Amino acid sequence: MPLIKNRQEVDDIWAFVPDDAPLSPGGCITVSLGRFRSEQELLLARNTEIGVRLEPADDPHELEDHLERLSLIEISFPKYTDGRGYSQAQVLRRRLAYEGELRAVGHVLRDQILYMNRSGFDAFETERAELPSIIEALEEFSVFYQPAADGAKTVFARRHSKD
Repeated sequence: MPLIKNRQEVDDIWAFVPDDAPLSPGGCITVSLGRFRSEQELLLARNTEIGVRLEPADDPHELEDHLERLSLIEISFPKYTDGRGYSQAQVLRRRLAYEGELRAVGHVLRDQILYMNRSGFDAFETERAELPSIIEALEEFSVFYQPAADGAKTVFARRHSKD
């Protein structure tokens, strides 16, 4: 599945390890929030980068004390109609100030890319859209009325700034 990051297709060095699979001795891995909670000491003691995958019902606040140790947080979109991942991304970026990679995985559609990016995602794992289409989606609008996690100045702020 292609991984788009920084407006280019990149190699994915991360592997998601399901709860019932053994952990590999090395390499960059992501695990479920449940597995992270139950094996936290073991995972954080590894000499490799660690990531967590959040499902729609997971609370990102549970990661608050560990955000500096996490290099990647994946947010799963099991259905394109499930928008809870946008809220999870906003919480991680705006309230918890997470600065690592925030990746959308699952049913990631071209039409959602711009809104995912505005919510704080900086990487997208998708088999449903090609790179040119994703770049086009990210550039579809140049100004916004609502503030978001991407930090873009709103129309109101631009109108009333002295720049």
